[in-house]
Amino acid sequence: MSSASRAGAAPRAPRRLLVIALLAVFTVLQVQLWFGSGGVVALQRTKGVLERVTALNDTAHKRNAVEAADVADLGKNGAAVEARARSELGMIHKGETFYLVVGPQR
Repeated sequence: MSSASRAGAAPRAPRRLLVIALLAVFTVLQVQLWFGSGGVVALQRTKGVLERVTALNDTAHKRNAVEAADVADLGKNGAAVEARARSELGMIHKGETFYLVVGPQR
């Protein structure tokens, strides 16, 4: 072989190793980007959890608003307390007669 062909062959090996090393680094970085602890897959999973928790919080806030309005109504209005006691606890006034109507049994 001539010295010119050997000189051209020698720089190719380090270049090929450099390309292989860069591809390996690129592959490792891509795997970390997509599947690592802070990667795209984890981000999508976290977004899904956040959406579910936000929906639960919205439901709880609405329920709490209804309960707060109910508590405020009971605090201001004695008639509301009486109505609740009659309907939920079966309380009656002195002198009233309580009738319990039972439907047909199935």
